Amino acid sequence: MKTVSRRENFRTILRYLKSFAPLLALSMLCALATVAAQLAVPYFIGKAIDCIIGENNVLYEEIFSIFVVIGACIAVAFVAQYLLSLINNRIVFHLLAQVREDAFAKLQRLPLKYLDARPYGEVAGIVLTDAEQFADGLLLGFTQLLTGVTTILGVLVILFVMRWEIALVVVCVTPLSLFAARFISSRTYKTFKRQAEVRADQTAFIDEAIGNLKVVKAYTHEDENAEVFREKNEEFRKCALRAVFFASTPNPVTRFINSIVYAGVALTGALICISTAGTALAFTVGSLSSCLFYTNQYTKPFNEITEVLAEFQNSLACAARIFALTAEEEQPSDEGCADLGRAKGDVALEDVRFSYRPDQELIRDFNVSVTAGHRVAIVGPTGCGKTTIINLLMRFYDVDGGSVSVDGQDVRNITRASLRKNYGMVLQETWLKRATVRENLCMGKPDCTEEEMIAAAKAVHAHGFIKRLPKGYDTVIGGEGSLSEGQKQLLCVARVMICRPPMLILDEATSNIDTRTEKLVQDAFAKLMEGRTCFIVAHRLSTIQNADVILVMNAGKIVEQGTHEQLLKQGGFYAQLYQAQF
Repeated sequence: MKTVSRRENFRTILRYLKSFAPLLALSMLCALATVAAQLAVPYFIGKAIDCIIGENNVLYEEIFSIFVVIGACIAVAFVAQYLLSLINNRIVFHLLAQVREDAFAKLQRLPLKYLDARPYGEVAGIVLTDAEQFADGLLLGFTQLLTGVTTILGVLVILFVMRWEIALVVVCVTPLSLFAARFISSRTYKTFKRQAEVRADQTAFIDEAIGNLKVVKAYTHEDENAEVFREKNEEFRKCALRAVFFASTPNPVTRFINSIVYAGVALTGALICISTAGTALAFTVGSLSSCLFYTNQYTKPFNEITEVLAEFQNSLACAARIFALTAEEEQPSDEGCADLGRAKGDVALEDVRFSYRPDQELIRDFNVSVTAGHRVAIVGPTGCGKTTIINLLMRFYDVDGGSVSVDGQDVRNITRASLRKNYGMVLQETWLKRATVRENLCMGKPDCTEEEMIAAAKAVHAHGFIKRLPKGYDTVIGGEGSLSEGQKQLLCVARVMICRPPMLILDEATSNIDTRTEKLVQDAFAKLMEGRTCFIVAHRLSTIQNADVILVMNAGKIVEQGTHEQLLKQGGFYAQLYQAQF
């Protein structure tokens, strides 16, 4: 995964925030109103204290009037703070939705090699967990950072106006808090980044363990998995404790420094009160009380800001992982590529070279020409490159050398969407979305009629078990309807039959179906394949005996080709594979 610098992180965040400029301006106004109202309260409290002149000498009417004003200030602060929270929540959660949408859209544009090289759980963790952690930190930053900074600046101005000596005490001691916060936050970012990485690894392992739980139980591997999880959990615990340690350190440090500030202000103010007593510019007890209130208001944001900075480091660490995803190089654009339309079905692979890793070549000097309407079977041992050829035909990957063409056009000059619409693909691994049977069957042709859908289901002998589901074709797969792997594969075959594309790719398409049903589905396939170019990947050689040509692959090359009878007569590699199965 690419690494994104902190500067790039901030730039990306600011780019997202630009669209919320009006709301940000309103948020700042609410923050100013909140702080202004809160800062007015200590001033009036000081005035109220000065109304208590001595024994039996209290100006009650003035105190009452001042309390009314204080009540009004508190009400204004409450309303402004409430609006500030509403606005900030709106900004952050809209931004979170946008970040997730952008990350998910990016996944659709990334080459498959990105996802093939990473656990799916890790990628899901970036889009979901990291994005949420980023939003939480940003919300805390907006809510407390704005009011905190404004409060600090407002208090300093007021203290300088009231008594510059007191303000000077505050200004001289404050840098200690800033240095402490900076020193700790610089280390906090690294620990939170590592925590996010370990959490993603843990999520990926859980996803893998749950997704393959049957295999784990079949091999009685529960204890081993539990031990691996304990190790990962222990690593996460250590990272989390280290991150929490650094995150929680600034608060007590700044509280200690702030206590020194408070004591300094109290001592300085008391000395000024004594020295100016009885003069025209006397510094009253009420003024000293106001200054002490202001000192508390001044130091409180420092405690909050240091907490915010720690949380913000976690937010930035998570943002770095999200923006690293969105900064990944996309697959080449289709801009300038032609629309294939409905293909005739002539396919050619010429001098094709391909490898998943630069240092390990997989396909080399691969040449084959397929005339429209012909059935081509691809066989060979595991790892010889059969499925890779399918990936190149569908342009899930681009060739490193040579070319793949359809109807004489290089697929790199054809839009991916128009190319893939001309292929119908049924894989060994079934994929059905959580939706109704009807929606899954009509996925490739949303406008298909009820008659077309039922005819396709009957053709693959799926209509019977579909009608036995609680709501028939309107049953939600994965919800009300629990299907076997074989039944799922039948639905995948029916889905292709509805589309009736000019070219078909069948990669072990009947591997999960029982022998009796397989014979029926093969008959349905035979009808479907009439007049269509077909590529059939198979391990069971009995299923491809009627192919027009069989390509026998080994170590990324075609070692033999011909019909079933011709290859058996040759007595070569294909004959060995065939005889090994009978």
